[in-house]
Amino acid sequence: MAGKFELYQDKGGDYRFRLKAANGEIVATGQGYASKSGALNGIDSVRRNAADAEVVEVDD
Repeated sequence: MAGKFELYQDKGGDYRFRLKAANGEIVATGQGYASKSGALNGIDSVRRNAADAEVVEVDD
């Protein structure tokens, strides 16, 4: 079973999303968006871009 995106409104009124793996673990979170449509666009962007995203190791 695939994971799922959860869309919700935070206490400050912003819309946010999180991506949960099939086992229920949160694997990604989105920034706060002023509108629900903005958050949905963020989810769409993750869907379109994550598969081809480069992995870059950085030092802190």
